[in-house]
Amino acid sequence: MDLKKSNAPINTTTIDKNLVDAPTGNIYEAISIISKRANQINGEIKRELLEKLDEFATYNDSLDEVFENKEQIEVSKYYEKLPKPHSLAIQEWLEDKIYYRDTKETSEEN
Repeated sequence: MDLKKSNAPINTTTIDKNLVDAPTGNIYEAISIISKRANQINGEIKRELLEKLDEFATYNDSLDEVFENKEQIEVSKYYEKLPKPHSLAIQEWLEDKIYYRDTKETSEEN
């Protein structure tokens, strides 16, 4: 997932309900799918951030020493300015980039 190339809004925006529930026909099902994708995106971002911050970690026993690392601050600022996971998930949903399947239909066929 390339966060730089995403055109998801950073601020809160209003989205037409009909666009959100069009693929499923049910707004609650659409929101459930979007929230599961937002959780996945959040996990990916968190893992990526922790990997980058581990590069700057210092393992000292002294609590008095606090180092201000400019690279670490820049990485943190970058991730703070990214769109929120739910905004990214909604944008993916509206661009039809999220794969989902209805398990009710597959169980009825068997």
